[in-house]
Amino acid sequence: MFDRSTTCRALMAAAMMVLALPMLATAVHAQQVIVIVNGEPITALDIEQRSKLTQLSTHKTPSRQEVIDELIIEKLKVREAKKFGLELSSSEVDSAYGTMASRMHLTADQLTAQLAKSGLNASTLKARIRADMVWPQIVRGRYQQSLQIGEKDILKEMESKPDDTVGYDYTLRPILFLVPTGSPDAFIDGRKREAEALRGRFQGCEEGIAFARALKDVAVRDQVVRSSADIPEELRKVLDAVEVGKLTAPEVTKVGVEMFAMCAKKESAADNTPGTRKVKETIQQRRYEERSKLYLLEIRRGAMIEYK
Repeated sequence: MFDRSTTCRALMAAAMMVLALPMLATAVHAQQVIVIVNGEPITALDIEQRSKLTQLSTHKTPSRQEVIDELIIEKLKVREAKKFGLELSSSEVDSAYGTMASRMHLTADQLTAQLAKSGLNASTLKARIRADMVWPQIVRGRYQQSLQIGEKDILKEMESKPDDTVGYDYTLRPILFLVPTGSPDAFIDGRKREAEALRGRFQGCEEGIAFARALKDVAVRDQVVRSSADIPEELRKVLDAVEVGKLTAPEVTKVGVEMFAMCAKKESAADNTPGTRKVKETIQQRRYEERSKLYLLEIRRGAMIEYK
């Protein structure tokens, strides 16, 4: 006898199977191994995810082979680090991930949510972070001697790039007008006016510091010495514009309104100018990149890389 309910159930099951087939095929494709690097697989999903990450960060679409090469290099970097006993814990990678998020003015969870909107898993970015963290340590550890920069190296480089920048050592006394947490804007503005008033009558560190100490809720911190070679260019411009015995403009910080008294300013040694420091950093970066490239070629030649 014809059983309509049984037939309906069979048809529904068949329909669900037909609908599920594309999803199953997609899942199978995602887990398809494309390359094996020293026994570790790179799947179609890995390639897809890294391609999206590259597009998101560079606004350019990489070729499939470029993405595969990048993933191969990462596998090699992490494996080489393990060979020397350098393995990062998940918490260390998470911490770096959180730092990256904070630079974007986001929390780690917010960054993860932003990546998800672009179809990206946070683990894709964390894998790149892991490789980027361990590799410089390995290169600098192995080639430490050849990465050292001597005075002759700097002088030779500067022959073709003469530097007329004068460096200074600044002797500063931080002066802080305290502001309690949660204070209203009106209170902060009042403290800024007080700071400006002090700035207007400040005529030298000896008398000025003593006067500042006598003010209510004002802290004068210990003297600090900063080299112009160690600070950003914008801050150098600010300090260079301040006369000895004067104060910098008030700046609102997390704990109050802060200024710096310029108590002394003298020229740095010739080998410690901003230009000299920049040349040294340029040479170091160039040597690091050269060693890194050769090292990668070396370990790639010895790697077992199998395309499926």
